[in-house]
Amino acid sequence: MPRNLYEGNILKNIGIFSIPFLIANFLQTLYGMADLFIIGQFTDAAGITAVAVGSQVMHFVTVILIGLTMGTTVLMGQAVGGKRHRSLSRILGNTIVIFTVVSILLMAVLLACAPQIVSLLSTPTEAVEGTIRYLVICFMGVPFITAYNVVAAAFRGLGDTKSPMYFVTAACVVNIGLDFLFVGPLGMGPSGAALATVLSQVFCIALTLASIKWVKRVHFGVTLSRRDLRPNKALLWSLTKIGFPIACQEGFIQVSFLFITLIANSRGLEIAAAVGIVEKIICFLFLVPSAMLSSVSAISAQCIGAGRYDRARQTLYSGMGIAAGFGLVCGILFQFVSEPVLALFTDDLQVITFGTQYLHAYVFDCMVAGIHFCFSGYFCACGLSLVSFIHNAISIVTMRVPGAYLASIWYPDTLFPMGIATLSGSFLSVIICLGVYLVIERRRKIRN
Repeated sequence: MPRNLYEGNILKNIGIFSIPFLIANFLQTLYGMADLFIIGQFTDAAGITAVAVGSQVMHFVTVILIGLTMGTTVLMGQAVGGKRHRSLSRILGNTIVIFTVVSILLMAVLLACAPQIVSLLSTPTEAVEGTIRYLVICFMGVPFITAYNVVAAAFRGLGDTKSPMYFVTAACVVNIGLDFLFVGPLGMGPSGAALATVLSQVFCIALTLASIKWVKRVHFGVTLSRRDLRPNKALLWSLTKIGFPIACQEGFIQVSFLFITLIANSRGLEIAAAVGIVEKIICFLFLVPSAMLSSVSAISAQCIGAGRYDRARQTLYSGMGIAAGFGLVCGILFQFVSEPVLALFTDDLQVITFGTQYLHAYVFDCMVAGIHFCFSGYFCACGLSLVSFIHNAISIVTMRVPGAYLASIWYPDTLFPMGIATLSGSFLSVIICLGVYLVIERRRKIRN
């Protein structure tokens, strides 16, 4: 039976939901890094660059797909909260229909544009051929990436984050084993790394299908029939209305990171390296705010479906407290440990100095962004995911990118102001989110 997350201790529910989600995200991060680490043991710089560039593109594709599937998580959560178990099958059926079409179209477009994508990213000449081969193989696996994310989104809507964690764990082990085989003894280079990734995804989906009897027994009501696969305009619109703005938001954020990287690259090799290392550290720290976003979204959706708006608000406050508290601890800690942490990645003293300057300011974004991440999760649960896209777009266009550019001009000898620019963008997002939240709650009180 779907897990009831709209009753009981709120912090316990958040823990039950977020910890497996956090572990799964951590494994997915390692999943992507495994290709790069193993290729570095057996090939030259061209091979490493090919996998680095290719994995960056695949990360972009994956976050877009995760954003699109948010509609499934929210609608299934609302159905669970409202005890509309028959609706779960219809939601899942229409999700399968829309994402089958999306995955096929996306795969075709990406395969046709692979050379242009590699060129657009200014890939070094020596790595162009390997990068194209890597991407072509990975693009052929897009339907499997999509299938996994659909399954994971459905489980999250049912209040279950453990099952996706198990599937990702198994896929991660298979991926690492195949990486060593294809890249090492078989000497397939970037193509082998890509093939290992795709085959591990195929294994993940096969494992999911093999577990279908267990899923049916545990998750009452989710049994598909042909009728559930018939397109329903209202459902398709609801899935798109929630998922599409989130996908656009994630895409926009990734593009903004690319612009900041380009700004850093223009300031010299040491600064470019420092920014690149800090971004990897921040990506790990942001796993917690991301887990809170998904937790607040899924749990609040169930609460709203059950008409428990008070519980939804309490979930939001608890999520913000956890995310902001974690961010504050990290912010204080990294004022003292930034240099030794950066030294794990490089022994270049200039890179460590610039990275420390950047990290001392940027790390507090984990605290501030954690707050607007939770607001975004709450807005998604309310069916207002467009708000999440708008506040992120405004902060990126008015603060993050322009601020990073101006900091590079006004303060050429330090990266601390560049970190402040990123932090300022998150502060603006929090202000916008708070204003929208107060309007929503005021209207709800008037209606009641």
